[in-house]
Amino acid sequence: MLTWLIVILLILWLLGYFGPTVFSGFPRSGNTIHLLLVIVVVIVVLNLLGVV
Repeated sequence: MLTWLIVILLILWLLGYFGPTVFSGFPRSGNTIHLLLVIVVVIVVLNLLGVV
């Protein structure tokens, strides 16, 4: 489940980063996706340490 969340957020981050340059009508949402990606990375690290 956590792996799917990471994959989906990575795809959304790539769309947020490259989307506006490739598709002119694509909204700029890179900062929000970056924040979500950082939160997921923290959760993964805590999961690996056995805290969560």
